[in-house]
Amino acid sequence: MPLVEVRNLTKVFSSTATAFSARRAEVRAVDDVSLEIHAGETLGLVGESGSGKSTLGRLILRLIKPTSGSVHFDGRDLLPTSGRQMRALRRDMQIIFQDPFGSLDPRMRIADLIAEPLIIHGQGKRNEVNARVAELLRIVGLDASASDRYPHEFSGGQRQRIVIARALALRPKFIVCDEPVSALDVSVGAQIVNLLAQLQRDFGLTYLFISHSMPIVRYLSTRIAVMYRGKILEVNSTEEITAQPQNAYTKTLLGATPEIVL
Repeated sequence: MPLVEVRNLTKVFSSTATAFSARRAEVRAVDDVSLEIHAGETLGLVGESGSGKSTLGRLILRLIKPTSGSVHFDGRDLLPTSGRQMRALRRDMQIIFQDPFGSLDPRMRIADLIAEPLIIHGQGKRNEVNARVAELLRIVGLDASASDRYPHEFSGGQRQRIVIARALALRPKFIVCDEPVSALDVSVGAQIVNLLAQLQRDFGLTYLFISHSMPIVRYLSTRIAVMYRGKILEVNSTEEITAQPQNAYTKTLLGATPEIVL
């Protein structure tokens, strides 16, 4: 059984009428998408900006409500799940956003930012929480002295490591990585990609890795799903997508981006 199972998921956004037009426009950001993500794998979701990738990631985590369709996580249907039950499930489902600075409250110390999910979910006494924060900083490659500083005191790559530490705090099974390196320069982004790969090996994590960069997706992913205008055009193993793409758009993505070395 897959860890994540999406069936016929659709999200339609409607614009309101204006003084210039009485008609309401509809945008099908996600259009009848079905896919599976298996425990321990990375499914790379690739496509150009505006294709619906981030919306799909948020729908899977139920951060936004779908228009229709279903999402099952670890065999459980998320859509009818109550708020209290969903809160408990969020221990197993986390997200890493594109902008690390926007993901962190600038008024909070790093120790408090990482400790916050542990405290909210009642994961141990204060000394246990402090020990877990120190452990998480070490895991993502930051010095323990970082705990008393604030987000603005760090570089973009360091802030993304802090965001990753926060996402790992509750020992999740599944993480949506939503363009986690697109706001970083190439060398720093490569370090973050390699960190994510190492964390997956160490902790058996499952990723949905969202990116517009086919080379990065090819490097990190077990399988690749290609998305265009809200639809999934094809899903296959990384090797098959690379060697024998079935869709013309996939061929364009493969041919339009240079190879990178990570």
